[in-house]
Amino acid sequence: MLPHATDAQIQGTAHLAELTQRIMDDPATRPESILFATKDFGLDRLTYKGGAGAYVDQSGALVTRWTSQWERPEIWLFDFHHHLFAGDRGEIIIGVVAICGLFFVVTGVLLWLRTRKTFSFRLWPARMTRPAILRHHRDLGIVITPLLVLSLVTGAVLVFRPMAALLFGPGAPAQIDRSLAEPPPHTGKIAKRLNWSAMIEMGRQRFPEAEVRSLSLPRRGNGLITLRMRNPEEWLPNGRTTLWFAADSGAFVAARDAKNLSPAVRGYNLLYPLHAAKVGGFLYRFVMTLSGLSLALLGTFAVWVFWCRRIASARGSG
Repeated sequence: MLPHATDAQIQGTAHLAELTQRIMDDPATRPESILFATKDFGLDRLTYKGGAGAYVDQSGALVTRWTSQWERPEIWLFDFHHHLFAGDRGEIIIGVVAICGLFFVVTGVLLWLRTRKTFSFRLWPARMTRPAILRHHRDLGIVITPLLVLSLVTGAVLVFRPMAALLFGPGAPAQIDRSLAEPPPHTGKIAKRLNWSAMIEMGRQRFPEAEVRSLSLPRRGNGLITLRMRNPEEWLPNGRTTLWFAADSGAFVAARDAKNLSPAVRGYNLLYPLHAAKVGGFLYRFVMTLSGLSLALLGTFAVWVFWCRRIASARGSG
């Protein structure tokens, strides 16, 4: 709905280098990160402190600006889904909810097996009675079980990395931690003037086929500027191919080639694209949307049957 949102993606090295230098050059207006345009979204996103941000077109012209995440629905919805507006604590709660959801899915399948001969697929209960709603809950639930398991397992493992051992073997969590760790931190503060275009150019020299995805200032005081790139074979939207530069000088520090990661780590990197339907095109997004709507429907009817009607019955008998 924004101007230039449908513009074709520009990934020319010279263009990205010049644009990055222009955006990052002035310390007074320098954003904390740039998320470059994709094939599906033609705007660059700039992030500033305190939840502020902006969209600029691929020439660097301002399209819209915001001072808080609450001004952009796509940002606060993601924060709600990922953190419940509560940071790391909210993320842990989300992970626990995913594990509880898996428990309900498994027990629901076991309960359905006893009544499988009466299975009848319905998008809506035949009647708004307790028995009809329970039957609809069981039968619709068994249909979407594979998608629910996919969403819940990937979500839980993304939050609780040790659970990766269930998918990729006992040593996978430690292997993932080592492979995805940043280089040792640097102590220098970010310089007022840096050759930002040289960082883009070096990234392209080392990974000529990779898409430039984001550039970020040091986080948690690590003294490292991070350039993320995405190789053609990577499913992760922003890729794991990464270069790090010293914030005080712009000197190259280290690089990670996602193609050289172990099978367990590459498998772990597939979890988010599967969870968020970032692969598979429109069909997979549509199927995952139906899965989410079905889960909302099942949850709503479950609350109504098991709580609201019981409260109403109790009041009536009282």
